Amino acid sequence: MKLIYQVEDKVKTGPLLVFAIQQLLAIMTATLVVPIIVGNGMSPAAALFGAGCGTLVYVLFTQKKSPVFLGSSFAFIGSMCAAFAGGVSVALGYLGMIIGAVFAGLVYVVIALIVNAVGVEWINKLMPAVVIGPTVAIIGLSLAGNAVGDITTGGVKIDGVPLASPLAALLGGLVTLGVTMICSAYGKKSGRLIPFIYGILAGYAFCLILTLIGNGAGIDSIKLLSFDSFAALTENGVGLSTFVSVPSFTFLTAFGAFGELSGTYIGTIFAAYVPVAFVVFAEHIADHKNISSIIERDLLKEPGLHRTLLGDGVGSMVGAFFGGCPNTTYGESIGCVAITKNASVYTIIAAAFGAIIISFISPFIAFVNSIPSCVMGGVCMALYGFIAVSGLKMVQNVDLNKNKNLFVVSVILIAGIGGLTLTFGSVTITSVACALILGILANLLLKNAPEGDE
Repeated sequence: MKLIYQVEDKVKTGPLLVFAIQQLLAIMTATLVVPIIVGNGMSPAAALFGAGCGTLVYVLFTQKKSPVFLGSSFAFIGSMCAAFAGGVSVALGYLGMIIGAVFAGLVYVVIALIVNAVGVEWINKLMPAVVIGPTVAIIGLSLAGNAVGDITTGGVKIDGVPLASPLAALLGGLVTLGVTMICSAYGKKSGRLIPFIYGILAGYAFCLILTLIGNGAGIDSIKLLSFDSFAALTENGVGLSTFVSVPSFTFLTAFGAFGELSGTYIGTIFAAYVPVAFVVFAEHIADHKNISSIIERDLLKEPGLHRTLLGDGVGSMVGAFFGGCPNTTYGESIGCVAITKNASVYTIIAAAFGAIIISFISPFIAFVNSIPSCVMGGVCMALYGFIAVSGLKMVQNVDLNKNKNLFVVSVILIAGIGGLTLTFGSVTITSVACALILGILANLLLKNAPEGDE
């Protein structure tokens, strides 16, 4: 892939800010929704702050050589919920999330030390292109249902039920997707670099127009845009807090709960977080293989897998300290790099600082929360699709006329697309991890198969 901006390229201030906002819009919805799912008063703004800090830590450990943004990890949602199980206080639950993130981060640190000692060749042997390619494709394909579900959902709800018809929402999503594609394919340089911003703004404007018409004519089925997030800003009048507010950082709520800790509770947190960390490690490998193929540099060798692991692990600890959510590399960020061909790590750094600053700006958070699901669904159809395609490109030099390769790819695709998951207590092995594990086992089983009859 011919990049417009290489990893080390610096970008002028004006365009850099625009590119950073695009990265933020790509990752922000997912980052903000994790604390909402977990509940217990968790602050989405604090999670965004933690993601920004975690990303800066990651960039530092990877020596500014890996252009990926870290956001709230969905894999740890069950672990985070386990921190509040058993009727514990909110303060202890918050402390448990911080301790759990430290446990998970330490798993990465230990693996990083092992990798630093023995190298990464075993990774390449264990996960060759025939294994890692379809696995990367599964990362995108496994999210396809989310994108399709979002693109048919509007923003105005009563008792959790959307008022807008799926058809109206689909139109909003298709406008977003269409503008994004047109800007990326036909636009001038700026259009090709920031197609998501144009797409989101066009989709938002379309939904706003339909909603205003719906409000004026009393047609509920075309009310796609909810103004609730803006209304919440002025519930107590207009003041400084309407525009600037300090997020509810996790460590502030957790402070003072040390006296409630017990060996049993720490054991519960350990069991909830550590196994998931090993699952996320598999996805860490796949994500970095993916971004490596896009920038045509093997990040597992330079800066090295041990550095990416340390950046991810320590970044998760930092992210949870502020926002409660362990962080992970985001496929949305990788997809954004692939589509825009902008791999400048300075865009990631600017986006990280932007996340930190924006977490204090209430109107921007409200704007992001007001973006209709169908608009983000339209964007994600492109993002997730590019992730899938980048994985399939890794397999283009694999000889699929050989049965052993065909079986490996087939097992991974079917397990991943079919949504194969395994649950052991509070630990869930995701479909991506299951597909990868099955692919590794199939490849090991068949690697010495004779080729004479193929």
